[in-house]
Amino acid sequence: MRGDYNGGTEVRLSKQPYPITTLNGLRNAIDPTPDYQRPPAWNLKQKQLLIDSILRGYDVPKMYWHRLPKGEGFKFAVIDGQQRLRTIWEFCANEFALAKNADPIDGEAVAGKRYSDLDIDLMSKFDIYPIDIVIVEEAVQNEDEDEIRDMFLRLQNGTTLKAQEKRNAMPGQMRDFVKELAKHPFFESCKFSNSRFTFDHIAAQMVCLEEAGGPANVRDSDLNRLYAENGHFDVNGKLAKKVRRVLDYLKRSFPEKTPELERYNAITLYCLASTLLEGYVHQGTEPQLAQWFISFETERRQQNELDEEQRDPQLIEYLRLTSYSTDTAESIRGRLELMEKLFFLAYPEIEPLDTSRIFTPEQRLAIFRKDNGHCQLKIACNGDKLSWGEWHADHIVPHSKGGKTTVANGQAACPACNLAKSNKT
Repeated sequence: MRGDYNGGTEVRLSKQPYPITTLNGLRNAIDPTPDYQRPPAWNLKQKQLLIDSILRGYDVPKMYWHRLPKGEGFKFAVIDGQQRLRTIWEFCANEFALAKNADPIDGEAVAGKRYSDLDIDLMSKFDIYPIDIVIVEEAVQNEDEDEIRDMFLRLQNGTTLKAQEKRNAMPGQMRDFVKELAKHPFFESCKFSNSRFTFDHIAAQMVCLEEAGGPANVRDSDLNRLYAENGHFDVNGKLAKKVRRVLDYLKRSFPEKTPELERYNAITLYCLASTLLEGYVHQGTEPQLAQWFISFETERRQQNELDEEQRDPQLIEYLRLTSYSTDTAESIRGRLELMEKLFFLAYPEIEPLDTSRIFTPEQRLAIFRKDNGHCQLKIACNGDKLSWGEWHADHIVPHSKGGKTTVANGQAACPACNLAKSNKT
């Protein structure tokens, strides 16, 4: 059997019925959650309904598996049918029972029974029940892998897949980068869990905000555009490095679980931290950010208990901005402006960086003559004599730590010493 997916490339398919005993025997050979799959999502009632349907001999939708190349660890990966397969495995392992109000089957009472409690005839009927399995033959090239993802998305049409679950199945470097970010330890400090790829969703919003250079719409349609337009995203480029730096800073600020870190707060704090790293002397400000944020959230909650006429109008507006449309540019901008205002009022000593980072030609000449054309760093050399075309004008106090771009804060350095110094004092 052959199928045509993704605009014309053929995918080899084969279909065969597998009894449930075979599915159970293959448990260690099947990967139920390859990276494009959503995590387990069925509740107990959904699981009980599937098992009840099988026991009554009702038709169950076929599953799609991908035969993996040898050496992958598993023989198959589930493209479609993960929830059904997991449910069958769990029932066979006595991990849940049928519904307490289930009607008898073939004259046998089944209400509240687990697999091992079933009558031997009913158990045998369950064991030999055939599930149609469509095998997609192994993919050996990236293009084939993209078609597997495309097939997954097509098979999920009409289901309750969330938008981020669909994006997680999209091919491309942006998807891979977001999945990397979702593993960042900062998210473990947040109140929300990673249910149904929530970490991926927030990480994608952060990338979208960084790409825009500040508050922007980060709704599902905007994130879909981000993925679609960045299939060849440079995971080692300037934007990627900046996002990682901001998340590292936030993790240093909140090293432990912080219940105040809600979803909407995480992306607003990301914008605030990004501003700090880009335009301010931010070294050592992590404890200040955490202390201020927790105080801010404490006061905000206390304000909610007051009568409306007694509340701070700023916090009333903030509550409005967190109550609906939290993913719009207007909402994020309003929340960020209030946070920036209150944070810098609390810590007025935090200095902005010098807007000029590059020494002018006149400054460079003055620095070169001031230092008699010799390297002042003496890290990789012994104060060697420099030639005019082969030297660096270095900030004595690094620009990233508030150093001014002035002759007084400049020194001559050979390239090797300047690179070795980096942003150290």
